[in-house]
Amino acid sequence: MSSSKNGVHILIFPFPAQGHILPLLDLTHQLLLHGFKITILVTPKNVPILDPLIPTHPSIEILVFPFPGHPSLPAGVENVKDVGNSGNAPIIAGLSKLRGPILDWFKAQSNPPVAIIYDFFLGWTLDLAQQVGVPGIVFYSSGPLFVSILVDLWKNLWAYKGLDFVEFNGLPKSPRFVREHLPSVFLKFKEDDPTWEIVRNGFIANGRSFGSIFNTFEALESDYLGFLKKEMGHERVYSIGPINLVGGPGRIGKSNVDANEKIFSWLNECPNESVLYVAFGSQKLLTKAQMEALTIGLEKSGVRFILVAKQLTAQQEEQGFGSVPKGFEERVLGKGLVIKGWAPQVEILGHRAVSGFLSHCGWNSVLEAIVAGVVILGWPMEADQFINTWLLVDIMKTSIRVCEGPNFVPDSIELGRKINQAMSNDLFKKRAKKMRDEALEAVKIGGSSKRDLDSIVRELAQQKS
Repeated sequence: MSSSKNGVHILIFPFPAQGHILPLLDLTHQLLLHGFKITILVTPKNVPILDPLIPTHPSIEILVFPFPGHPSLPAGVENVKDVGNSGNAPIIAGLSKLRGPILDWFKAQSNPPVAIIYDFFLGWTLDLAQQVGVPGIVFYSSGPLFVSILVDLWKNLWAYKGLDFVEFNGLPKSPRFVREHLPSVFLKFKEDDPTWEIVRNGFIANGRSFGSIFNTFEALESDYLGFLKKEMGHERVYSIGPINLVGGPGRIGKSNVDANEKIFSWLNECPNESVLYVAFGSQKLLTKAQMEALTIGLEKSGVRFILVAKQLTAQQEEQGFGSVPKGFEERVLGKGLVIKGWAPQVEILGHRAVSGFLSHCGWNSVLEAIVAGVVILGWPMEADQFINTWLLVDIMKTSIRVCEGPNFVPDSIELGRKINQAMSNDLFKKRAKKMRDEALEAVKIGGSSKRDLDSIVRELAQQKS
């Protein structure tokens, strides 16, 4: 399938948030393996994110433009991890100011890119692609159910604006949500605000793109992939996931060998399918009250667990975010393990001792859990997480909702009971393994995701400058 170094040049434009960049780097890795010439566009502080790709692919070109900034962002911020979810809109608007420099760069190339693959938060890039006369292809780091809902929300913005409860009757399975569980990007939208107009117009533009690439697989979301094909009026809606299963450049985190050794030595001592892994993604911090309720709940559950807790700054502690309570680690010795900072999540989930994942249900975490064949216990908080949880709990029936909401403080006894029940539920374990088998099938030769990846490679190889 290699396009044998035929010099077909592709520009990749990621959005600077970990959950967005990692799957797009996995796709970039695949395109490099197929012989494409790749240029990847980042701002200076995001260059280190590309480290996993460089050793395997020294030929990759890194195009660095200074981040133009935005009035509502603190100086020096270039990645969502430094500001949280509220940084999405200003970072999108800030990056849109790069349009002129990118156009100038295009004009100066003797072998310019013949296509741009850009993150779905950067929909303004489509106009730029059309201006230079190349196809703009959107990469979605969220699933097609979430995107179908987003398409409907932006299209019918004024109809949905004041509703406390929204039913999407035009979508398969008629998803329905209370207002506060709708995507954060819709809830935060401010009318007549130039920053938010860039965001909204970008999402609407995504529907006019040449093609769409999703990190999902047909057995999980075929209804919504089909819906988007109808909505966009063509078949170039591809599902290539779980992309980390296809083989990526590796995940580099701030980890160390000794810490990893401690984790896996501990897991090796645990019986099969006995451990619950607890982590809430790269952006979310729990309040003191939430952390206290969670730790007591874990203790009361009687279940073995690994809890990933972020290292807090003094400022975060002052703001009311919570660390693991004093004495907790000693009390649960042998039963529980606390990891402070980064954890090798994929490897932990893949260990034979782990059978559950208490998660915020961010899309990457969902796919990693599916690949590992573990049961997801959902605590959605923002963004696409309530929608992902609805898909897993109400439609696929492979997961359990244990809490809901960014400010919700669970009752510890109730939480402990739910954890215990979920971890001893053989039906859910069986369904999780079936879903894992379907994911593995999708990326094999002849599988739906492999077929779509091959189609993308063919489509791109045909583009000539």
